[in-house]
Amino acid sequence: PMFGVRMLPRLGRATAAPALRRSFHSPGFHPPSHEAPRSSLIPMVLETTARGERAFDIFSRLLQERIICVSGPVHDDMSTVVVAQLLYLEAQSVDKPIFMYINSPGGVVTAGLAIYDTMQYVKPPIATLCVGQACSMGSLLLAAGEPGMRRALPNARIMMHQPSGGVSGQATDIEIHAREILAVREKLVGLYAHHCGKPVDVIAKAKERDNFMSPEEAVAFGLIDEVVHKRETAPTDAAAPKGAEASAPPVPRD
Repeated sequence: PMFGVRMLPRLGRATAAPALRRSFHSPGFHPPSHEAPRSSLIPMVLETTARGERAFDIFSRLLQERIICVSGPVHDDMSTVVVAQLLYLEAQSVDKPIFMYINSPGGVVTAGLAIYDTMQYVKPPIATLCVGQACSMGSLLLAAGEPGMRRALPNARIMMHQPSGGVSGQATDIEIHAREILAVREKLVGLYAHHCGKPVDVIAKAKERDNFMSPEEAVAFGLIDEVVHKRETAPTDAAAPKGAEASAPPVPRD
């Protein structure tokens, strides 16, 4: 599959210059409309309380357990929702960990960096778990979890690479955007080096082309800390303080 930078087309004559979207994406990725309908396939969960029954969509129910799902392409709308969830969970507790399940092919760099920066900004430790795939920007978010709490399931795939793309227009505009994408590449190399504990030149070489890894290879590279096959403890035991050992992310209690 191809991954790289997506350039959004001009929206009309009022647009003075092409809009640069520094993106990691699959060939079929298209930025979603802000008016996209909500999927009717999202399950609803019923809870019975003293006041009667309450209905939640499954993701709201998971949020009560401090679980965030980062699924699908990373774009501005998805990034806004994830950032909001991180801030909400921090407001609920600064001591209990947040559990982030990642299954993403990557997406827009700036949208991904908004999630990344918020992960570093909030106080609760964030446990990351790759289910399915964590490619491109998804692999950076996976690596950005709390040290010792970055995990992957045994059949997950992890991929890192450099940004790529193109832009049309005047020669000066092309030069400006070329400098920008090179600056983004250096920024990302530095972030991976920080979280993987490897020299910058090693990371730059590893990101030169699409670099796919098994979970075991990702552990050896420093992207994650552990491959998880089975949950070690009950979900109620998973809320460990920052710096303490934590189990794999929990699921809601019955």
